Amino acid sequence: MNFWIVTALLTLAVLATLARAMLRGSVGDRPPAAYDLDVYRDQLREVDRDLARGVVSEADADRVRTEVSRRILAADAALQKQEQKLDGSGGYVSLAVTIGAVVVGSYFIYNELGAPGYGDLALADRIEAAQILREERPSQETAEASVVDQSAPVNENPDYVALVERLRQAITTRPNDVEGHELLSRAEGRLGNFAAAHAAKATVIQLKGPEATATDFSEYADLLILAAGGYVSPEAEDVLERTLSMDPTDGPARYYYGLMNSQTGRPDTALRIWDQLLREGPADAPWIGPVSAQIEDIAMRAGVNYAIPAIGTGRGPSADQIEAAQDLSPAERMEMIQGMVSGLSDRLATEGGPVEDWAQLISALGVLGQMDQARAILINARDVFGDDPRAADILSEVADRVGLE
Repeated sequence: MNFWIVTALLTLAVLATLARAMLRGSVGDRPPAAYDLDVYRDQLREVDRDLARGVVSEADADRVRTEVSRRILAADAALQKQEQKLDGSGGYVSLAVTIGAVVVGSYFIYNELGAPGYGDLALADRIEAAQILREERPSQETAEASVVDQSAPVNENPDYVALVERLRQAITTRPNDVEGHELLSRAEGRLGNFAAAHAAKATVIQLKGPEATATDFSEYADLLILAAGGYVSPEAEDVLERTLSMDPTDGPARYYYGLMNSQTGRPDTALRIWDQLLREGPADAPWIGPVSAQIEDIAMRAGVNYAIPAIGTGRGPSADQIEAAQDLSPAERMEMIQGMVSGLSDRLATEGGPVEDWAQLISALGVLGQMDQARAILINARDVFGDDPRAADILSEVADRVGLE
């Protein structure tokens, strides 16, 4: 409330200054032409005194009087115009338009760029506020209840809709049919029935048990988020974390994890996740378009002067490694991650690398459960990068995410 009181007082002071300048002459100050007239009249009196003292001749005095009289006439005409303007409504109309533009323009600019009611918090306070927002955000059920129901697409084939209805009925008699539930999940998703789609996908994961893959969980998270209108709920976050624990390279899960951070007051974390996705590519990955469309706005919110990098030229596992990981069992995938971690660790120990590579190594070690080694790498990284504030921020964020501090 104090902020708005101070803002109102400052606005009134600015408007009063503008009004005084625009209406000068009607509030006690004289128009410039009035001062000119005083000067010219003094010059006429001075000519008469000089003529009386014999300083100038009669001819010179007449010439000066003529010139000064001409200036008096011009100044008087200007004074009349100014007085007519002030006496009329034109000056007040201009003043009203100016005041309206200042007030309305200031409001819309602040509404767009400002943060009403949000204080100038220190970084630690902002992180704490974001954590509270993250913990207290609405549930999946609440989010879905707020989304307007979507009917089947108007251009959908009626025969297909009827086929899906028969599939729904068939599933009720075959509750343990994994393939049937999988097919139903895809069909409901195609029709825009995302709540039904993620319910069917949850059944698939339950029936698969330990055989459920990272792709299964990634698709489940995708359907949860679509059903909530693009909102990443706490339930969806849990599924995303399960996905990334099984496959840290999963692109959709990483995109949505960045989206969750952007929705909970951590655009800085979202920026790092999405920047890495862009650098890794590939350019035709389905998440590249959404990331490219939003990342500059995220960077602005994070206070970073950002330029979109060349897609697919940065660090991270290769496309072949990602493709190979999709066909592995969870145990084989963890073994593959261990191999990637070992290679990255050796390279950093011998060649060094940017802070993002150190953070990637710490995160991977956390996924593998090797917390002591992750902590040792974190200490080493902080020694390497010293007082670099950007590196310190990245390392602190990954340490917090892994659970090292």
